[in-house]
Amino acid sequence: MSLAPPPPAQSAEPQLTVRAVLTGMVLGAVLAPANIYAGLKVGWAINMAVSSALLSYGFWGACSRVLGARPMNLLENNVNQVVASAGAMIASAGLVAAVPALTLLTGHEWTWAKLAPWTVTVSLVGVVGALLTRRQLLEVERLPFPSGVATATTLQQMYARGALAHARLKALIAAGTFSAIVKSAVELLKLRALPLPGSFAASGALATRHGVGQLTLANLGFALDPSLLMVGVGVLIGPRAGLSLLFGALVAWGVLGPFALAHGFVPPGPPGADASWFGGLVTWMLWPGVTLMVAAALTSLASSGLALLPRWKRKHEAARAKLHERDDRDEIAVEDTFHDEAPPWARPLAYVFGAIVVGLSVLLQHLFFDIDLYVSAIGTAFTFLLAMVAARVTGETDITPIGAMGQVTQLFFGLIAPGNVAANLMAANVTGGAASQCGDLMQDLRSGTLLRASSTRLAIAQVLGVMVGGIAGSGSYLLIVPDPRGMLLTDAWPAPAVATWKAAAEVFAHGLDAMPPGSGMAMGIALALGIALALAERHLPEGHPRLARFARFVPSPASLGLALVIPASYALSMCAGALLALLLSRVAPRFSERMLLVIAAGTMTGESLTGVAFTVTDTVRSLLAR
Repeated sequence: MSLAPPPPAQSAEPQLTVRAVLTGMVLGAVLAPANIYAGLKVGWAINMAVSSALLSYGFWGACSRVLGARPMNLLENNVNQVVASAGAMIASAGLVAAVPALTLLTGHEWTWAKLAPWTVTVSLVGVVGALLTRRQLLEVERLPFPSGVATATTLQQMYARGALAHARLKALIAAGTFSAIVKSAVELLKLRALPLPGSFAASGALATRHGVGQLTLANLGFALDPSLLMVGVGVLIGPRAGLSLLFGALVAWGVLGPFALAHGFVPPGPPGADASWFGGLVTWMLWPGVTLMVAAALTSLASSGLALLPRWKRKHEAARAKLHERDDRDEIAVEDTFHDEAPPWARPLAYVFGAIVVGLSVLLQHLFFDIDLYVSAIGTAFTFLLAMVAARVTGETDITPIGAMGQVTQLFFGLIAPGNVAANLMAANVTGGAASQCGDLMQDLRSGTLLRASSTRLAIAQVLGVMVGGIAGSGSYLLIVPDPRGMLLTDAWPAPAVATWKAAAEVFAHGLDAMPPGSGMAMGIALALGIALALAERHLPEGHPRLARFARFVPSPASLGLALVIPASYALSMCAGALLALLLSRVAPRFSERMLLVIAAGTMTGESLTGVAFTVTDTVRSLLAR
């Protein structure tokens, strides 16, 4: 009887080289501020994996032609994109959610010396979680992790078809440059959103108590925004989410906003037909908006978990049977996938690293926020559990439920440490940031299995990326948002994730008294709607054929909720981008498949980096003027 063939071997090409790491560090440090800017604007972070790979490919290709340097190979570029994307995703370690929310609620002042180690530690907890679950999720259950597959496929295409890679790189740079020029013109010429014409008679308290005769569409935020960032986001999210945002904006700012004003729940904003009243309205609107998003996220998470249990059992039993299938004579295990053999020193080093990270996380929670050691220890253990759940959901759905994981922790700490705002927010921050980095590394490890890369080297690359991201991202946050209380939850900086975390912490700390008048009924409706839409979203496609056809008409609950906490002008722009992408996919399907996502990423990155430059310049100028 012949022996079973050995598993494919790890590639012998260089991987974790100095230039791959340094290139990724530079890109991560540059792109981290862009994600912070985008996150505070609209709550979306930009996936920088493909952009980083293209930029590195172009840079080292030019160095090869001009200077005679060795071209960067595929596995080096894979390490580069892991470092860069880990650094760029540092925004999810709380910089666009829990960190500013703590300042808004308590006045906590962050310094770089506190913020950098905090964000790094939060992210490293997620890296440890990924290392603990890697074998189970990738080798035993073989979850798909679609973004990891997409990244590996893109890298393989780049190196197999160089002309396509050059075309994509040119498209990325051209889109980023054009977006930067448009953003510069908007800032230098002081261009603002063009208000939509139209008004209607004010009623109720708005007319009698405040003497407002007309309520304009501009007051409610309906305007054409010159921002290309929102158009790029719309391209990425697709037509269903884009149309859901449009519908949500019409209901939120066309119905709920006037309702709250008419009943005196919210006072009117500054006088003037073109004045936006977003700042006042959003303090009321965020309650039903947050309720809708959180209810939908938790319902979807619970539904996914219940659905995964029987599937996990079947996969686990099948995998165990295959792993224990033996040749009667030679006792050789049959292995039909890439097997990544870690070096002997990797496992004990991983355990030591994990112990240090866990201890540091517990200690920083105690030192920075005066959270009792036993509470922070319980919270960190709870975080590992939720990060692993999040990784499993990511592997199945390609969506990491960062917000949902954070809200579960907020609920948990609302029970074990009631009234402690810092414990509620920052323990949940550990969970959300860890879930993000855990999901991100699992995607990278999945792409590594397809490329025959070393998971040990990829884990080291992720750690290095997190460290440079924490250093650069923390400094960028402090420069971009020097005054969170004065800047955030406004037209310019809606910060939807901050609003979500802040609202949840207020409820758990102060009870229902924290809610503004009239919001209870709206929250009840939003709660029921979020649960119903999440269940329909998940189960209609799997239901009876007559019902399944209606699944595509179910609005996205996340997009509906988001529409309540961002200006209507943002929703209009994102819907326009989604419809533009749909049109191009029908008219030019081949071009759209190859270029559209790259162009969208370039557009978002170009405006974000330019916006960061203008914001930092304004901050420095104001500091010098004092």
